[in-house]
Amino acid sequence: MWCNHSKRGACDDATGCVHVTLVRLIKFPSGSRRICRSRSPKLQDSYKRAMQHLKHCQGLAQVFLIRSQSSRLSKSVIPSLSVWDGHFSCRWRSTGGHGRQKYFNDRLPKFRFALAGLLAGTGAVLAYKLHQDKVQLAATSAQLRVTQTSDLPVYTLEEVTKHRSLDSGVWVTYKGGVYDITEFVAIHPGGDKILLAAGGALEPYWALYAVHQQDHVLEILSEYKIGVLNPESYKKQESANPSDPYSAEPTRHPALQINSLKPFNAEPPASILSDNYITPSVIFFKRNHLPVPRVDPEAYRLEIEGLSGGVVSLSLSELKSRFPKHTITATLQCAGNRRSEMNKVKQVKGLNWGIAAISNATWSGARLRDVLLYYGFGPEVAAKAKHVQFEGLDKDVTGTAYGASIPLNKAVSEEGDVLLAYEMNGEDLPPDHGYPVRVVVPGVVGARNVKWLGKIVVSDEESKSHWQQNDYKGFSPGTDWDTVDFKSAPAIQELPIQSAITHPAEGTSVDRSDREVTVKGYAWSGGGREVVRVDVSVDGGKTWHVAKLRTSDQGQHPAPPPPPGRAWAWKLWEIDVPIPHRAQELEIVCKAVDSGYNMQPDTVAPIWNLRGVLSNAWHRVKLALS
Repeated sequence: MWCNHSKRGACDDATGCVHVTLVRLIKFPSGSRRICRSRSPKLQDSYKRAMQHLKHCQGLAQVFLIRSQSSRLSKSVIPSLSVWDGHFSCRWRSTGGHGRQKYFNDRLPKFRFALAGLLAGTGAVLAYKLHQDKVQLAATSAQLRVTQTSDLPVYTLEEVTKHRSLDSGVWVTYKGGVYDITEFVAIHPGGDKILLAAGGALEPYWALYAVHQQDHVLEILSEYKIGVLNPESYKKQESANPSDPYSAEPTRHPALQINSLKPFNAEPPASILSDNYITPSVIFFKRNHLPVPRVDPEAYRLEIEGLSGGVVSLSLSELKSRFPKHTITATLQCAGNRRSEMNKVKQVKGLNWGIAAISNATWSGARLRDVLLYYGFGPEVAAKAKHVQFEGLDKDVTGTAYGASIPLNKAVSEEGDVLLAYEMNGEDLPPDHGYPVRVVVPGVVGARNVKWLGKIVVSDEESKSHWQQNDYKGFSPGTDWDTVDFKSAPAIQELPIQSAITHPAEGTSVDRSDREVTVKGYAWSGGGREVVRVDVSVDGGKTWHVAKLRTSDQGQHPAPPPPPGRAWAWKLWEIDVPIPHRAQELEIVCKAVDSGYNMQPDTVAPIWNLRGVLSNAWHRVKLALS
């Protein structure tokens, strides 16, 4: 550890404990409460010496007090350190009482106040200047995690399990440490599901959501450390932890660009996305919320509830033999496609998808309408029901399955083309795409196309699933995690008009002597609205050219025009555009228009939202001229 007190650079052992305490207090003000109530005289002594030490430290830095962007300060404010030019400074992280609170509010307005002593209580943070050497952020993070485990109380598993509620306190364990997270429950981004781990280990739950295995999450957890497990309890807990639920995942194509390993989420390189009108299954984008379940096709049963004949249990062979097989070509798009462009405006919560969280395939199976009518759907049911719910066989450790729902009129309409699909591109569904049966809801956001379908419920209510009620919804750019009310917005169903450039790639160069630049991409619109035009510009939108659309691969006959309102598949487009005379660089822009004359917005900022969904602004690519 480095400080201004030691001209040699490294603190001696006597001073080091004080400096550890200083760093911990600066990073985690709540730690002062734990030190004060600690049973360790050594730790309390370090705390007192640290307070005195601050008064004399020659390297006391200026402190940056940063005000929240929110119109109000949240109930709890947690400071975080960052390092600029060898200085410690601090940024506020708003952590108000909302259950889906965002961890960080980045780049907030700054107000500087020089402090000469310690500001006590929540809402004030001290940071001191390090001597000359520039301190790297990674080194700082490692330094902040230094703990004197011998100074922490030792607990047994039996003691930990007594703290399983907000009344008795919520304690959890992680890698042998004991943490009191009672104050954190209300601000956990995943809601109160964190209570499932109360009185026990976090590892089985974090194994499902690998996003927790990041430095900033571990730093947040470290703020709540109160002790360690005794060796016997730790060994007992280690032997009881289940195996990795992702250990039997299917093999994936190496070309896929991975956004998340557990659960697996990946997209193909943009450069090959538009090479095929029908996307090969192996590079079709993968969007999983939970581990991929292994389903025995012989034992598979699809349950249907809410019909006049009672509960139905349907086998895979019955689904294939009793109902006519229909085939459609339909594009699926993740609600978060192109989220990375929203992140450039302001950080959002979600996977950092590029432009390729969209793909096109042929799907074959029984029409949902046929199945429901066969098993008793009629006017009596229709008079009461408004929604059709879907539940997958993919489940978390609590047994909660992925779920979603669509409006009843979409499900039973002859023009809706909703399928209980068992084939993709002429073959059995791949494991990543829902084997043995998934629902395909053409024209609707990918989140409603439930994979590994296990249950259908005809109901007067929407699905109660988290992904229907508290996710996949759009909000105003002015709504943040302090003010968001998920009940105030409808669940996304049909998606807006979309287009993107797949060739050339951002940052590449074009030879001026070529005189033309070839531009390629895709375009699609939700709700069965057909793409009727794609406009392309190479000068940032000053002048425009109309691209050529195609509905098949090169050399093949184009697909026949779809019936009105049933254009489920994308259109690929291409154009050769003259390079403007005297241009120093090219800014290529594309925008699409659908049959309802819906057009893409020109910029991202006005459609920014805290979840980064529905990103469909003009797509822009800048090229150098050589």
